[in-house]
Amino acid sequence: QVQFVESGGGLVQPGGSLRLECAASGIPFTFYAMDWYRQAPGNQRELIASIRSDGTTTYADFVKGRFTISRDNVWSTVYLQMSSLKPEDTAVYYCNTRKTGGSLFPWGRGTQVTVSS
Repeated sequence: QVQFVESGGGLVQPGGSLRLECAASGIPFTFYAMDWYRQAPGNQRELIASIRSDGTTTYADFVKGRFTISRDNVWSTVYLQMSSLKPEDTAVYYCNTRKTGGSLFPWGRGTQVTVSS
């Protein structure tokens, strides 16, 4: 059974930093690209960063230069280092990856990030 467990969220002031973690199980992690998504209240879930199995990374324009995605294949974990956080970064953050056919696996519970003074 595929499972994603996100952690590391919390309350942070504008301009602050957080490091999110996502532990994956049930998939051969090394061979999968991994993605971070977020969903703010009233908004659709959006893709913010991806890391391929070879370590190649891509970012949405609104996080480029502020967020860094990385992975540890030994621990089947993907990370999201977030800095220069803004109130509009407030959301629940999730990780996921795509099956061979292109659909996503079931979502984990996510981790709440709140940026507020």
